Amino acid sequence: MTRDVPTVGSIGVVVRGGVEASEVLAEVVAAAEALGIEVRVEPLARDVAPDGVGEYTDPTRVDAVVSLGGDGTLLRAARSLVGSATPLLGVNVGHLGFLTHATLDEIGPVLSRLASGEYLLEPRFTLAVETGVAGEAHRALNEVVVNKAGAARVARLDLFVDDGDGQEEELARFSADGVLVATPTGSTAYSLSAGGPIVEPSVDCLTVTPVAPHTLALRPVVLPPHLTVRIVPMEGESEMTVTLDGQESFTLPASGVRVRRSDDAVQLVRFEGQSFFETLRRKLRWSARPGQDPA
Repeated sequence: MTRDVPTVGSIGVVVRGGVEASEVLAEVVAAAEALGIEVRVEPLARDVAPDGVGEYTDPTRVDAVVSLGGDGTLLRAARSLVGSATPLLGVNVGHLGFLTHATLDEIGPVLSRLASGEYLLEPRFTLAVETGVAGEAHRALNEVVVNKAGAARVARLDLFVDDGDGQEEELARFSADGVLVATPTGSTAYSLSAGGPIVEPSVDCLTVTPVAPHTLALRPVVLPPHLTVRIVPMEGESEMTVTLDGQESFTLPASGVRVRRSDDAVQLVRFEGQSFFETLRRKLRWSARPGQDPA
């Protein structure tokens, strides 16, 4: 976590599409301009942005990026920021918004904190996904999922781990709906729904979770960050899909994919007094008993 942070004088805005996008943008632009903060908007939202607002295409040309939506919008914004030092603030205009740290009702005070440097940065590492094709690189902030393409059918998979010395060891061989490799950031997303562990974001590890495995003898595994996971379709398997953060997908090669911890990080903004465990209690009702307010 970083406390020595720069003040923010310009923001790039990524917004969830929908009928309310114009109103949301107008509110954010008005609050930013009142504080002297320059606003630029992604090309997809230019048609619904107020007149005179510039275009956001390069994270190095703004002091921070603000996503307006839910976790999906934040993940989309994060894709352009991997490896960048530009802070990313998620403002929840969606439903759950677990990764967001502000609401639209708070936009004025939140932007004021950015402008005065009163915020914290949490670096969240990403996953590098390698297909063996030269120059082809993929990144994911939450998780990498491999499952059957098309109709819902069982996928037969081989999993291997490699500690970098060139010696692979078999991790598992199973049939399931699929498998996912998640970061600690992604441990409260699809991985959680699939029965994976909740991992505090500062823990440096990977989690491997089978999705609905057809066996009673397979459970999620937590791996140290130096291990690379290789996911390979068993011989004779038909087409499978690799999906990154639920947003980018491609066909699983016959040779499989390699998933490893990347040194490239995304810098998420949060504020003093906010914590991972408080968010768990408030948004996911962690540890709440029936009739009890978890917050």
